[in-house]
This record gives sequence, structure tokens and C-alpha cells, in this order.
Amino acid sequence: METANAREEYEVSRQELPLSCPTPQQKLWNSHPRVYLPIEETGTAVCPYCSARYRLVD
Repeated sequence: METANAREEYEVSRQELPLSCPTPQQKLWNSHPRVYLPIEETGTAVCPYCSARYRLVD
């Protein structure tokens, strides 16, 4: 299990939607509140809390 917000950029697939930061696979004990990010239209999203960037890959 990865620590939340450990990287600055993440790749996500359509199977992982809806996208939230931190993701369900990340540890949450030292992170910000979970926020859902709209990524479907543009293919990219940035978390308003930690500035992690997400890119949609198929």
C-alpha cells in the first residue's frame, strides 16, 4: 500500500474511475480529506489539497 500523496503525478485508467485523491489504494492516516476529481472530460486533474496531478490513460 502506497502512502498518500507520495508522488506528484499519477496515471489512472478508466477502470479506476471515479477518481478520488487520495485513491482507495493509498494510506490515509496522514493525508487530506478525500476529494473526487473530474478527469473524464480533459484527461487530467489536479488535487486542490496536495497538488497531485492525475492523467487518464487507456
